[in-house]
Amino acid sequence: MQRPDARRADAGRPDDPRADGPEPAALPDLTVVVLSPHDPMTRGQLRRMAELARDEGFRVRWEEARGGAGAPIKTIGGLRGPLRRAERIVIGDPFSRYVQLLLTLTRARDLIVVDDGTATMEFISQLAKGEPLVRWHRRGSRGARDMVFAPVSATARRRLTPDDGRRVEVFSSMPVEPPPGVTITANDFAWTRARFGPPRLTGGTDLVGTSLVETGVVDLERYLEAVGSLARAHGATRYFAHRRESAEKLSRVAGEVGLEIVRPDLPLELIARRGPIGHTIVSFPSTVVHTLPLALVGTGVQVAVCDVDPAWLTSDASPRAQGFLSGVTGTARDVRRLGPAPSRAPEAPRDAAPPTSPGPPAAPVAAS
Repeated sequence: MQRPDARRADAGRPDDPRADGPEPAALPDLTVVVLSPHDPMTRGQLRRMAELARDEGFRVRWEEARGGAGAPIKTIGGLRGPLRRAERIVIGDPFSRYVQLLLTLTRARDLIVVDDGTATMEFISQLAKGEPLVRWHRRGSRGARDMVFAPVSATARRRLTPDDGRRVEVFSSMPVEPPPGVTITANDFAWTRARFGPPRLTGGTDLVGTSLVETGVVDLERYLEAVGSLARAHGATRYFAHRRESAEKLSRVAGEVGLEIVRPDLPLELIARRGPIGHTIVSFPSTVVHTLPLALVGTGVQVAVCDVDPAWLTSDASPRAQGFLSGVTGTARDVRRLGPAPSRAPEAPRDAAPPTSPGPPAAPVAAS
């Protein structure tokens, strides 16, 4: 919640005095509200980001918004007054039902969406077409709960649609075309580059994990085969896990592929800037193929993206999945396109020696 004279931390505009470095005292009018999730890795990253925000002069309000049956009522009740008084609202995830519910309470005439995720591309598309705000990997309605929440979602979408008395801005590094009336401000990660790094390069290759298996888009076995193929082809030794990847899957990546699992305690853009980081970073279609080239510009790090083969998709994947993932890859700038990784290695001759055991799974480590 922000008054009109406050500024965002990573604005990256040429006339922004913060572009050359952090100035903690310049941000007295912004309160950051964290709607804490259940997932422990996401909570951990948010805790660290909250520390950084406080260091930069922000007020941080941590809400255990999902901490039990009465938590939502307590959170909404506590935020109702500040939301109604705020002249400017800055939100992170327009697809979040919690955020959509809070948007129905605000009278702010200045709304800003700050999101560097690939979902921003879908949000802009749906906003332009007047469609319901639905995450790209979902297969339509899920039943009665969606029907009950539909009026709230529709109200939130109207709040996010500009009119004569309401300004809407999207601050993102994603390549998007603004709908009529929406202002797009590009995030070039100027604050991140000024605050961290440059990193020390290891000279090797790092792989970046994805939650496409956890969201039901990609088949687990095909994904593991692709990770193994990429690791062998590029000599990768480390695997930076997505915060939503399951422990079971990561155990298989370590045990069957032999990669060291790194569970970052900060967003990967900050981890990469702090280093050490590989000279080459290989990722599947995801946010980082757009953000890492910006965060690491001038460091010599090359970012490469491996396409998702349609054969990897599950039967439950949304019909939009392949087109969306192709769009994520196709619009990425300053990256190397690898094409789909072979999902199955050639069969060994019948008299060939059995493969060497990779040994016990490597213990996950945290980067900081």
